[in-house]
Amino acid sequence: MPRTPLCDLLGIEHPILNVGFALPASPELAAAVSNAGGLGVIGGTGQPASMVRERMRRTRELTGRPFGVNVILAEHLTVVTPRPDTIAAYLAERVAVLILFWGDPRPYVDTAHRAGAKVLVQVGSVAEARAAADAGVDAIIAQGVEAGGHVKGEVALSTLLPAVVDAVAPLPVLASGGIADGRGLAAAMALGAQGVSMGTRFVASEECWSPRAYKERIVASDAEDTVYARDLFHVNWPDAPHRVLRNRLVAEWEAAGRPAPGAKPGEGTPIGKNRRADGTTADVPRYGASMPSGAYEGDLELASLWAGQSAALIHDIKPAGEIVREIARDAGTHLAAARGAT
Repeated sequence: MPRTPLCDLLGIEHPILNVGFALPASPELAAAVSNAGGLGVIGGTGQPASMVRERMRRTRELTGRPFGVNVILAEHLTVVTPRPDTIAAYLAERVAVLILFWGDPRPYVDTAHRAGAKVLVQVGSVAEARAAADAGVDAIIAQGVEAGGHVKGEVALSTLLPAVVDAVAPLPVLASGGIADGRGLAAAMALGAQGVSMGTRFVASEECWSPRAYKERIVASDAEDTVYARDLFHVNWPDAPHRVLRNRLVAEWEAAGRPAPGAKPGEGTPIGKNRRADGTTADVPRYGASMPSGAYEGDLELASLWAGQSAALIHDIKPAGEIVREIARDAGTHLAAARGAT
């Protein structure tokens, strides 16, 4: 697998990141990705300083390599701890990479750089990419509409990625959305990316802290089994488009005519319990935006099963390190074949 300038920027061997999707993006997952030569990323949104210290300590027990944290800045997302406090705690613990999403990175870039951290921002449009570049970030993640979870933009990755690369050059750009194997990494690099950030592929890893049945649903799904909606799982995070696996709750909502918030069947009633960012357990409301963690107690047919269209390319649950090494190896093979065809 060829190295890219992004590898030198982040101190990694392979230009592969896992998405830091909340608590299921665990220290075990991040460490496994980093130990295999990628950049592991833990979920960090809304966590108090005590949990920040614990997650940093645990990750460092498992790897001596660089890793990052993902923090969502969306103002409408209900969190336990204010984002500035969470970010300050991670920077105080000397996290190597701070990844920001769905908000203005400007208040954090200089502070992160003074703390020695690199700053990456995930975007869904060229305009957002330009604004992030102007803020002084170190790299951009371009997220296509194929992605799972919360999706900022409406453009397919194949169009968005080269447009962002052109708009912010020479800043490194990573691709996210619809990528799950070496072919995807090779294709992204052909479009100008210097790396990839993958979510759904790493949900279906051994180390991801989510229910096994959730992972098995991803393996059994095709792209058509995902649903893109603007206001389906809106409780705790309204006005945030997202992509999920179709389950019974989604089917009930569709059968009811896709009603808006306030008119959905059973809206807000408890469907189970899940771990919160501060480590406590709380009820999960119907149509809630909480990703099921390993502590989830309830019916997954009623939960928000975040997943992207790349589910169609995922056929097994395997260790995260194996995923990184396999994708890097296969991408190298495909890139070499493409060069040989010219």
